[in-house]
Amino acid sequence: MNPVEELIRNFQDLVAQVPEIFQPFIVLLAGAVPFIEGEGAAIIGIVGGINPIIAGLAGAAGNFVAVLVVVLVTSRARSAVVSRRSARAPATVGAPATVGASRYTGASRYADAPELEEPAPAKPESKGRQRFKRWLIRFGVPGASILGPLAIPTHFTAAMLVAGGTPRAWVLLWQAIAIALWTTVGTVSVWAALTFVVGV
Repeated sequence: MNPVEELIRNFQDLVAQVPEIFQPFIVLLAGAVPFIEGEGAAIIGIVGGINPIIAGLAGAAGNFVAVLVVVLVTSRARSAVVSRRSARAPATVGAPATVGASRYTGASRYADAPELEEPAPAKPESKGRQRFKRWLIRFGVPGASILGPLAIPTHFTAAMLVAGGTPRAWVLLWQAIAIALWTTVGTVSVWAALTFVVGV
């Protein structure tokens, strides 16, 4: 059993063990977990006997709260990096293009400086991230946000969008739409399967 399946099983067991009034909160927590998200959390809730509407709302809320935290943290980190870069820029504007020889030794000022190591090769991106980037180029933020959950969790897509410079409000709007859409699809699909196929 892989870690995600084990986590889902643990949430299902927890839903079955807690009093009915706390079950939606377990679904909300499950929705905040990457790879489970709103649709997976709603399914956990419905299978656990929670009303499909409550399960869907709780799962979507948990997913969105987690994405909101990711967006705020990533935005703050990006702002810090941009501020640091802009603070360094004026200091390097007046620097000479070449380093002159030392008037005492005739050697370069940096002759005894340690050689910089070559940067390690970048880790190859996963297929999901590559697919998401293609969708972003082709469909923009709206299309990539809606299609993104087919490739990688919404937490990651939101972080990538904000880190790339997309405004927070725009990311949150389209992530909310994507979460609502996919949670609704998952909720209705499982409810229909249990109602009409299984006959629960």
